[in-house]
Amino acid sequence: MGRPSPMLLVLLALGFFFATYNLLTIIIHSRSSNSGSLAFDGSELSNPLIQMPEEIRRAASSNLKFHVALTATDAPYSQWQCRIMYYWYKKMKDMPGSDMGRFTRVLHSGSPDNLMEEIPTFVVDPLPQGLDRGYIVLNRPWAFVQWLEKATIEEELVFDNSCYDKVFPFLPWSNLISDNFLFCGCCRYILMAEPDHVFANPLPNLAKGNQPAAFPFFYIKPDKNEKIIRKFYPAEKGPVNNVDPIGNSPVIIKKSLLEDIAPTWVNVSLRMKDDPETDKAFGWVLEMYAYAVASALHGVRHVLRNDFMLQPPWDLEVGNKFIIHYTYGCDYNLKGELTYGKMGDWRFDKRSYLSGPPPKNLSLPPPGVPESVVRLVKMVNEATANIPGWNTLS
Repeated sequence: MGRPSPMLLVLLALGFFFATYNLLTIIIHSRSSNSGSLAFDGSELSNPLIQMPEEIRRAASSNLKFHVALTATDAPYSQWQCRIMYYWYKKMKDMPGSDMGRFTRVLHSGSPDNLMEEIPTFVVDPLPQGLDRGYIVLNRPWAFVQWLEKATIEEELVFDNSCYDKVFPFLPWSNLISDNFLFCGCCRYILMAEPDHVFANPLPNLAKGNQPAAFPFFYIKPDKNEKIIRKFYPAEKGPVNNVDPIGNSPVIIKKSLLEDIAPTWVNVSLRMKDDPETDKAFGWVLEMYAYAVASALHGVRHVLRNDFMLQPPWDLEVGNKFIIHYTYGCDYNLKGELTYGKMGDWRFDKRSYLSGPPPKNLSLPPPGVPESVVRLVKMVNEATANIPGWNTLS
């Protein structure tokens, strides 16, 4: 192979010199021309956006878009819930107050299904056969690990204050400048969601920089299970209340943080399932505890938002809450009285439709039933009335 000519090397060197000189000149000029707008507030610059286009400054001063990631299987029970969830995502996405970005159904069944054209989907593998021991939810953390490693997750967002040191003054070459927006991978956010979620109100980004946002579940009690938690979160890591009373969903979190947490979440989930005492104590919420512990092991604490979600029939009104989680059955007599644990004269329970979707136009609850339950059934009815082929998809 021939050696490059000296003239070519000189031209390349000159080109690199002028490019670098122009870049540094722009940065220095930006610093000096906007120095009056900078302030020092203890430890952080109040405005790290230096002489950037106004549309970027407005976007960075607001919350950042987040990617909605829904883990699911190809079972009919999961599919009909995903269709309703996606319907309400599309309705709420562009409404005022929403920071919802794009959407992916992370399908952990290992092969495409018949919803691929209806819902944006990324197919990942389930755990090896037998490893979940019949507890299919263990596939959720493994699905996120694969999706984060293999998928290209693009979002319409700009960097936030925590990226200042990474972007200025050296502008790492990994950042992408496109359409006058500066993208930074460390600032992409993800909402981890489930099929039985419906968006009742436009959802903003509730995360605070490196602190994710999560819903506090009343039945996740690390402090009441300290003996078990200590098997996976040793005392030298800190007090047990460092483990937040949460599951992985709903959570809005930076992609970079989730990339760190997800492999640990897989490992802790499998270890918990392998431990008979832990498996018996945590039961169907084991994977939720595993996420909480994995986050604590990485030193991540969550902003706890009670308005993130409501769970009928226990929560009586939707109000300003963002997500309805219909995991519980809703049973009422004709007087509108809750008969939980006993089949009511009127009921809505997702488990009544394990083998196929609910019919269109479900009957509304009797008078006296809480607004949250009425709203849920009306939202299900609206979705089933407008989703093409609701009764024909098999």
